[in-house]
Amino acid sequence: MAMRVLGVSSLTRDLGQWRQDDANGRRKTARPAYHALADGVRLLIHDGRIPLGVALPSERDLAAALGLSRTTITSTYTMLREDGYLISRQGSRSTVALPSGTAPNGLMFAATTAKPDAPAIDMSYAALPAPPEVEGAYAAALKALPTYLPSHGMEPIGIPVLREAIAERYRQRGLPTEADQIMVTLGAQHALRLLLAALTAPGERVLIEHPTYPNGIEAIRSAGARPVPVPLRPEEGNSGGWDLDGIRSAARQTAARMAYLVVDFHNPTGLCMDEAGRAELARIARDTRMTVVVDESMAELNLDMDPVIPAAAFNRGSELVTIGSASKSFWGGLRVGWIRANPSLITRLAGTRAAVDLGTPVMDQLATAYLLAEAEPMLERRRELLRGQRTALLDAIDSHLPDWRPLIGAGGMALWVQLPAPVSTALAATAPNFGVLLAAGPRFGVEGAFERFIRLPYAQNEQDLALAVCGIAAAYEVLAPRSDESSATLVCV
Repeated sequence: MAMRVLGVSSLTRDLGQWRQDDANGRRKTARPAYHALADGVRLLIHDGRIPLGVALPSERDLAAALGLSRTTITSTYTMLREDGYLISRQGSRSTVALPSGTAPNGLMFAATTAKPDAPAIDMSYAALPAPPEVEGAYAAALKALPTYLPSHGMEPIGIPVLREAIAERYRQRGLPTEADQIMVTLGAQHALRLLLAALTAPGERVLIEHPTYPNGIEAIRSAGARPVPVPLRPEEGNSGGWDLDGIRSAARQTAARMAYLVVDFHNPTGLCMDEAGRAELARIARDTRMTVVVDESMAELNLDMDPVIPAAAFNRGSELVTIGSASKSFWGGLRVGWIRANPSLITRLAGTRAAVDLGTPVMDQLATAYLLAEAEPMLERRRELLRGQRTALLDAIDSHLPDWRPLIGAGGMALWVQLPAPVSTALAATAPNFGVLLAAGPRFGVEGAFERFIRLPYAQNEQDLALAVCGIAAAYEVLAPRSDESSATLVCV
């Protein structure tokens, strides 16, 4: 299999103003060009913009693109190799890596502050408490349950009333769907695992966005497949964050049979792919014969824009498969999800599911059907709640952590925040001593990327969000004086 090579245009675009010239074109520092360029590449690796395992462009191509001498590029690659960011293998290109066994650099912190007596505010998850409607849904489900008691109660593809309710919700969103295109699962995570078992074999590649939902990465690895990251570009805005050319190139170079993407209010960035991007994604899937699994768990949480038509609307065959969940829209404790695919794949999944489980609990299915029938008024109240809590979180960050850079997506439940220094893991380790639980940025990537980022959900109430940011700021204050980040910065263009 051919080695994946990073495109020279992608690298030069992401490097931006790596030399830090001033407004008059004069260089701000006297550092050698190769040193500044190596620092720029290093930051891109830590930020997840350059995936691990890819080969950098040839020295000749990069020298021509940047207007530098071949000697400068050779010195840059040599420096990266000596620092452990490139691994050389005889007879092949050097590939991107993270240094192993690196000596302590002052960025990690051994927590010594006593833990607070009060329970910590948990900012490691993105899920709202149950709305009052959930209690009513289970009451209605209990009344409907006697109809199902004479049967064995095991439905590998789901009870008809819920499958029809899910299909109707898709029709309301502009995607014609029949009940025989739906399988009910134990949440979106379960749906992804079933699809991985059916569509991939151990050792095969699965494309992912980078960053992405961490449990999606774990599901891919648990299936024996290998996640192939394609970096998102949040600076391109809500609709332009997906590198579709990069997805096409990665699919061709790795012969990936499957991709797992979150194109509706992406977790963790909140970005949403526009209709043109969805149409192009479907073309890429057809051209490369790759099945794209689109996770719509956040699709109903549009905060700043009208809903976008489901990606599967651009299908011409079976190249796009959709998974969804009741947990984000309604309640995390409602472990009901679904797969929307062509009937032949649903039948195939039903045949293989028996080795995993025998169906989703009937009570939960009945409750979900009730909620879907009355969804829109409740969802609008949820969206309004999230808008207010997002504003509270942004205000708290602005007040206590003004040098942090939050990305404000068009929906979802979390902010993806860039830190001034790569201390995300250290911050997550330290924050519990200040009353806050965090999910470090590297959880959302592969092989240690995203140390300069952290996800901050706004699923908590406004008071708890304000307290959480105060605790995070106190933890960061302990870490910041120990940070030894180089003077190189990543400037997006």
